[in-house]
Amino acid sequence: LDQIIEAEERIFLDRIPKSVALHQQASRSIPGGVASSWASSRPTPVWVSAGKGGYVWDVDDNKYVDFHAGYGANVVGHANPAVVAAVQNRVTLGTHFAQPTPDLIVVAEELASRFGLPQWRFSNSGSEATMDAVHLMRSISGKDLIIKIEGSYNGHHDSVLVSIFRSTSELGPENEPWRVPWSGVPQAIADLVRIVPYNDLVALERVLTEFKNEIAGMILEPMMMNAGIIAPQDNYLRGVREITAKHRVLLAFDEVKTGLVVHHGGATKLYGVTPDIICLAKALAGGVPCGAIGGTHEVMSAISDGRYNQVGTFNGNPLTMAAARAVLTQVMTPAVYDRANELGSYILSNALETLHRHGQSAYGFQAGFKVCVVFSDKPARNYRQFLNTSTGISHLHFLKQFNGGIFLPPWGKSESLTLSVAHTKADADIYIRNLIGFGEDLQSMGERAS
Repeated sequence: LDQIIEAEERIFLDRIPKSVALHQQASRSIPGGVASSWASSRPTPVWVSAGKGGYVWDVDDNKYVDFHAGYGANVVGHANPAVVAAVQNRVTLGTHFAQPTPDLIVVAEELASRFGLPQWRFSNSGSEATMDAVHLMRSISGKDLIIKIEGSYNGHHDSVLVSIFRSTSELGPENEPWRVPWSGVPQAIADLVRIVPYNDLVALERVLTEFKNEIAGMILEPMMMNAGIIAPQDNYLRGVREITAKHRVLLAFDEVKTGLVVHHGGATKLYGVTPDIICLAKALAGGVPCGAIGGTHEVMSAISDGRYNQVGTFNGNPLTMAAARAVLTQVMTPAVYDRANELGSYILSNALETLHRHGQSAYGFQAGFKVCVVFSDKPARNYRQFLNTSTGISHLHFLKQFNGGIFLPPWGKSESLTLSVAHTKADADIYIRNLIGFGEDLQSMGERAS
């Protein structure tokens, strides 16, 4: 496997000499040579020059079908005409006032209609949205402890940078996971978090009982992302809603990666379970930075009456709101989800058939614009089970797809692919064709080993 990966990485690097040179230049003035550590990937970051519809071009002028979509943000496609027109019109009228503009109302009302929560505030990223959710839950309850899911990434702020991106040996006992903070986060803050596995109502009930009257709230992705995609088992989300309500604990859904992507109303509407708080970002503004937090009247009254000050100079920025309005009212209409489900189902069924035909174990999941293929024989129901997936095989798949003209997120084991409204069956067929070569490599590797 290492030999095949090494050969594919040489092909990868030979195709993008300008990216290699730019990364070397950037590393002199930019730590790691990239703007975000998520882009710091092996064998080198790819520098992009342009995007149009479902495609991107790197600085070496190679064209790719873009199933990366900026980590799931670009479901409207690149340079979508409706978003372009909205941004171009707005930029001539001024881009920042730190005062509300009328588009704010349209976006809030549209989100209320889709997600079933009546009031919304805005921020600039998913991390800010989940940060506000945690602050709100603590402000309303007057309690310090929160519950999060083991292995789940809920943003780049101290309260939730606990129990993420760990190996099996670093997780601790299954019934009492270690509260290990990410670098830079004090252990004292990590100790305000309680960890439970995904898809485990017994563990949730146990923690809420053990720490009765100490828990401010629970935050979870209704579909667990960054582990391929782990879907909720039957009645899991309904059970979470019932248990938290019984213990009078607030429930926040982190729909940063799923909202507006898996369904017209996110996983909230897909599964028919409504929390107290919903966090959105990524796909909301068509590639323009935007976050949002929605809540019940009871929850959001804490903002109205000043118990919690939800603030940010760029919150509800007019450029962002113009883009979000175009996304919600002109592009991401209910009909586009029918087409996405049809294309996504085509990709998943053909991908699994191709892999199984070549003797490679795999399972997958598809909803709306999201598709994941995981190279394992048994679907994971939580993070610990997902860690058994081969990182090497996942990385090889990323390389084979990239070298064959498909741009996937570089962290192949953890990430899923994201479709856009611009993608076609012909784009899907390139992905599937690359899988045939990938499967043949794995098949020959297995024959040599035996």
